[in-house]
Amino acid sequence: MNNQFEQISIKKGFMKHNGGVLFKTISETEYEFKTIIKENHLNAAGITHGGYLSALIDAGSGTAAHKASGNMHCVTISLDIKFIGVSKKGDEIIGNTKILKKTNSLVFLFCELRCDDRIITSASGIWKILKKNKI
Repeated sequence: MNNQFEQISIKKGFMKHNGGVLFKTISETEYEFKTIIKENHLNAAGITHGGYLSALIDAGSGTAAHKASGNMHCVTISLDIKFIGVSKKGDEIIGNTKILKKTNSLVFLFCELRCDDRIITSASGIWKILKKNKI
């Protein structure tokens, strides 16, 4: 397995503009991603915006689903997110995704975001595996 982080925010689009996410494979069912919170990720209260945390989980866990499906394109069907704690500018956020089950057409997973060893967000989701890498 690849123990090095790779930049997954290299294609044009939302996460390249808004994020910068590093990703690595831990095992066939476990994946890790991380980012540093910047000023543009904050809400009016000065803490990380829930929309950014949602997008971060979608990008990191979506990449995990992609890897777990044998590099097939996957799209989010559902994402149930719980906001538990806060983070602020300069914090490193680490996401851990666990693949719970993979079928021929679906990937079921669970994800936690941590900051300073505190869980700040958790999520469960389902991704659809697209056939023949066509959207």
